[in-house]
Amino acid sequence: MVSIPELWLPIVISAILVWLGSAIVWMVLPHHRSDFQKLPDEEAARNALRGASPGQYNLPHAPDMKAMQSPEMIQKYTEGPVGLLTMYPHGAPTMGKQLGTWFVFLIIVAILLAYLAGRVLPPGAEYLTVFRLVGTAAWFVHGVGVFSEAIWFGVPYKTAVKHSLDGLFYGVLYAGVFGWLWPG
Repeated sequence: MVSIPELWLPIVISAILVWLGSAIVWMVLPHHRSDFQKLPDEEAARNALRGASPGQYNLPHAPDMKAMQSPEMIQKYTEGPVGLLTMYPHGAPTMGKQLGTWFVFLIIVAILLAYLAGRVLPPGAEYLTVFRLVGTAAWFVHGVGVFSEAIWFGVPYKTAVKHSLDGLFYGVLYAGVFGWLWPG
């Protein structure tokens, strides 16, 4: 068994590498540029949504299952549009808070990966053994859950596949670092 404190270096280094890797994925590589589309009449939509506070919305909105099955609601669903909308606070986008929160999340993931690997693998485990376990678990965290968003919340499957491949890349980064720095 390997303790979490013994794995502090792979925890920190892997989180930093995944943070940098995700910056490259989102800011340099072009594959996510088509994930979002412009509304047909963006200004009319902006005017209609003005005053909506930050949060998640669905349209048409039914407060419960009974209302969802009413003839009026079925008509609204039939006519469309049907969708989900996330509203952010007003103001120019700033990335500082999200990037900081993302790094904290990556540290937490790395700690959980260390916990799992430390309970399953002995000191001196072979690089490839560590790589497989940590990489698979990391891919589950970053690359598999997005499919529930596609199934339930309308994220296009093409986008989910791209996120899953990003997650595979992140998993390889975690796995490589943990395999390289696994205690002997």
